[in-house]
Amino acid sequence: MLTIRREEPDDAEAIARVHIHGWQAGYAGIMPAEVLARLNPVAWAQRRRDVGTAHPEHPFTTLLAEVDGLPAGFTTFGPYRNNQDRDDLDPAYGEVLAIYVEPARWGDGTAQALFAAARDGLAANSWREYRVWVLADNLRARRFYERAGLSADGERSRYRVPLAGGGPPVHLDELRYTGRLPG
Repeated sequence: MLTIRREEPDDAEAIARVHIHGWQAGYAGIMPAEVLARLNPVAWAQRRRDVGTAHPEHPFTTLLAEVDGLPAGFTTFGPYRNNQDRDDLDPAYGEVLAIYVEPARWGDGTAQALFAAARDGLAANSWREYRVWVLADNLRARRFYERAGLSADGERSRYRVPLAGGGPPVHLDELRYTGRLPG
Protein backbone atom coordinates (compact mmCIF):
# COMPACT_ATOMS: atom_id res chain seq x y z
CA MET A 1 0.00 0.00 0.00
CA LEU A 2 1.33 3.44 -1.00
CA THR A 3 1.42 6.20 1.61
CA ILE A 4 2.82 9.70 1.26
CA ARG A 5 3.86 11.73 4.27
CA ARG A 6 6.01 14.69 5.17
CA GLU A 7 9.72 14.07 5.73
CA GLU A 8 10.83 13.55 9.32
CA PRO A 9 14.42 13.97 10.61
CA ASP A 10 14.96 10.19 10.77
CA ASP A 11 14.15 9.88 7.04
CA ALA A 12 17.39 11.51 5.84
CA GLU A 13 19.20 8.27 5.03
CA ALA A 14 16.22 6.66 3.32
CA ILE A 15 15.65 9.73 1.16
CA ALA A 16 19.37 9.94 0.34
CA ARG A 17 19.35 6.30 -0.83
CA VAL A 18 16.29 6.85 -3.03
CA HIS A 19 17.89 10.02 -4.42
CA ILE A 20 21.13 8.24 -5.29
CA HIS A 21 19.39 5.20 -6.79
CA GLY A 22 17.27 7.57 -8.89
CA TRP A 23 20.34 9.45 -10.09
CA GLN A 24 22.27 6.28 -10.90
CA ALA A 25 19.45 4.76 -12.94
CA GLY A 26 17.92 7.92 -14.39
CA TYR A 27 21.13 9.69 -15.33
CA ALA A 28 23.08 6.67 -16.63
CA GLY A 29 24.47 7.65 -20.02
CA ILE A 30 23.73 11.33 -19.31
CA MET A 31 25.98 12.09 -16.36
CA PRO A 32 29.58 10.86 -16.21
CA ALA A 33 29.72 7.29 -14.83
CA GLU A 34 32.47 8.26 -12.38
CA VAL A 35 30.15 10.84 -10.81
CA LEU A 36 27.33 8.32 -10.42
CA ALA A 37 29.68 5.67 -9.00
CA ARG A 38 31.01 7.91 -6.22
CA LEU A 39 27.66 9.08 -4.83
CA ASN A 40 27.64 8.59 -1.07
CA PRO A 41 24.33 8.10 0.77
CA VAL A 42 25.87 8.86 4.17
CA ALA A 43 27.18 12.22 2.94
CA TRP A 44 23.88 13.05 1.18
CA ALA A 45 21.92 12.18 4.32
CA GLN A 46 24.19 14.39 6.43
CA ARG A 47 23.72 17.26 3.99
CA ARG A 48 19.94 16.90 4.39
CA ARG A 49 20.34 17.06 8.16
CA ASP A 50 22.70 20.06 7.94
CA VAL A 51 20.28 21.98 5.73
CA GLY A 52 17.35 21.02 7.93
CA THR A 53 15.07 19.78 5.16
CA ALA A 54 12.71 18.10 7.66
CA HIS A 55 12.26 21.26 9.76
CA PRO A 56 8.72 22.70 9.46
CA GLU A 57 10.10 26.22 8.90
CA HIS A 58 12.30 25.14 5.97
CA PRO A 59 11.15 26.96 2.79
CA PHE A 60 10.85 23.67 0.90
CA THR A 61 8.68 20.68 1.73
CA THR A 62 9.78 17.10 1.12
CA LEU A 63 7.24 14.30 0.96
CA LEU A 64 8.29 10.66 1.28
CA ALA A 65 6.39 7.87 -0.48
CA GLU A 66 6.42 4.47 1.17
CA VAL A 67 5.06 1.17 -0.08
CA ASP A 68 4.33 -1.28 2.70
CA GLY A 69 6.54 0.82 4.99
CA LEU A 70 9.56 0.85 2.65
CA PRO A 71 10.86 4.06 1.02
CA ALA A 72 9.71 4.23 -2.60
CA GLY A 73 10.31 7.85 -3.64
CA PHE A 74 10.23 11.47 -2.63
CA THR A 75 9.46 14.91 -3.95
CA THR A 76 10.57 18.36 -2.82
CA PHE A 77 8.68 21.56 -3.65
CA GLY A 78 8.39 25.18 -2.57
CA PRO A 79 9.03 28.69 -3.86
CA TYR A 80 10.83 29.13 -7.18
CA ARG A 81 14.62 29.47 -6.96
CA ASN A 82 15.89 32.31 -9.14
CA ASN A 83 18.91 30.98 -11.02
CA GLN A 84 18.38 27.74 -9.04
CA ASP A 85 19.76 29.52 -5.95
CA ARG A 86 18.13 28.37 -2.70
CA ASP A 87 18.97 31.74 -1.18
CA ASP A 88 17.20 33.76 -3.93
CA LEU A 89 13.53 32.77 -3.83
CA ASP A 90 10.74 34.20 -5.96
CA PRO A 91 7.46 33.85 -4.04
CA ALA A 92 5.42 34.57 -7.21
CA TYR A 93 5.99 31.00 -8.51
CA GLY A 94 6.18 27.52 -7.09
CA GLU A 95 8.74 24.92 -8.05
CA VAL A 96 9.08 21.17 -7.90
CA LEU A 97 12.77 20.85 -7.11
CA ALA A 98 12.99 17.08 -7.12
CA ILE A 99 11.04 13.93 -7.71
CA TYR A 100 12.89 10.63 -7.49
CA VAL A 101 11.51 7.11 -7.27
CA GLU A 102 13.27 3.82 -6.64
CA PRO A 103 13.94 2.39 -10.12
CA ALA A 104 12.10 -0.85 -9.21
CA ARG A 105 8.98 1.33 -8.76
CA TRP A 106 9.18 3.17 -12.07
CA GLY A 107 5.89 2.86 -13.90
CA ASP A 108 3.83 1.70 -10.89
CA GLY A 109 2.15 5.05 -10.18
CA THR A 110 4.46 6.17 -7.35
CA ALA A 111 5.89 9.09 -9.34
CA GLN A 112 2.42 10.22 -10.43
CA ALA A 113 1.16 10.10 -6.82
CA LEU A 114 4.16 12.08 -5.58
CA PHE A 115 3.77 14.65 -8.35
CA ALA A 116 0.07 15.05 -7.58
CA ALA A 117 0.91 15.54 -3.89
CA ALA A 118 3.53 18.17 -4.78
CA ARG A 119 1.05 20.02 -7.00
CA ASP A 120 -1.53 19.90 -4.20
CA GLY A 121 1.06 21.31 -1.80
CA LEU A 122 1.92 24.11 -4.20
CA ALA A 123 -1.74 24.95 -4.74
CA ALA A 124 -2.33 24.95 -0.97
CA ASN A 125 0.33 27.67 -0.76
CA SER A 126 -1.61 29.75 -3.31
CA TRP A 127 0.75 29.31 -6.22
CA ARG A 128 -0.99 29.21 -9.59
CA GLU A 129 2.07 28.62 -11.75
CA TYR A 130 4.97 26.29 -11.07
CA ARG A 131 8.22 25.36 -12.68
CA VAL A 132 10.49 22.34 -12.94
CA TRP A 133 14.08 22.11 -14.22
CA VAL A 134 14.97 18.90 -16.07
CA LEU A 135 18.13 17.74 -17.80
CA ALA A 136 17.60 18.16 -21.54
CA ASP A 137 18.89 14.64 -22.23
CA ASN A 138 16.60 13.06 -19.62
CA LEU A 139 13.93 12.08 -22.11
CA ARG A 140 12.08 9.84 -19.64
CA ALA A 141 11.59 12.74 -17.19
CA ARG A 142 10.65 15.12 -19.98
CA ARG A 143 7.94 12.72 -21.20
CA PHE A 144 6.69 12.38 -17.60
CA TYR A 145 6.30 16.15 -17.21
CA GLU A 146 4.75 16.55 -20.65
CA ARG A 147 2.17 13.82 -19.88
CA ALA A 148 1.44 15.73 -16.64
CA GLY A 149 0.58 18.83 -18.68
CA LEU A 150 3.79 20.86 -18.36
CA SER A 151 5.61 22.33 -21.33
CA ALA A 152 9.08 23.68 -21.92
CA ASP A 153 8.95 27.49 -21.75
CA GLY A 154 12.20 28.22 -23.61
CA GLU A 155 14.37 28.93 -20.56
CA ARG A 156 17.64 27.02 -20.45
CA SER A 157 20.36 26.57 -17.88
CA ARG A 158 23.59 24.65 -17.44
CA TYR A 159 23.95 22.15 -14.59
CA ARG A 160 27.56 22.06 -13.37
CA VAL A 161 28.84 18.59 -12.46
CA PRO A 162 32.22 18.62 -10.66
CA LEU A 163 34.60 15.79 -11.45
CA ALA A 164 37.00 14.07 -9.08
CA GLY A 165 40.64 15.05 -9.10
CA GLY A 166 40.04 18.71 -9.88
CA GLY A 167 39.34 18.17 -13.56
CA PRO A 168 37.18 20.67 -15.40
CA PRO A 169 33.50 20.24 -14.58
CA VAL A 170 30.98 18.85 -17.04
CA HIS A 171 28.07 21.13 -17.93
CA LEU A 172 24.74 19.53 -18.76
CA ASP A 173 21.92 21.42 -20.46
CA GLU A 174 18.68 21.86 -18.54
CA LEU A 175 15.25 22.94 -19.73
CA ARG A 176 12.62 24.66 -17.64
CA TYR A 177 9.07 23.32 -17.78
CA THR A 178 6.08 25.34 -16.60
CA GLY A 179 2.62 24.30 -15.51
CA ARG A 180 -0.55 25.88 -14.16
CA LEU A 181 -2.35 24.95 -10.95
CA PRO A 182 -6.10 25.12 -10.47
CA GLY A 183 -7.54 28.12 -8.71
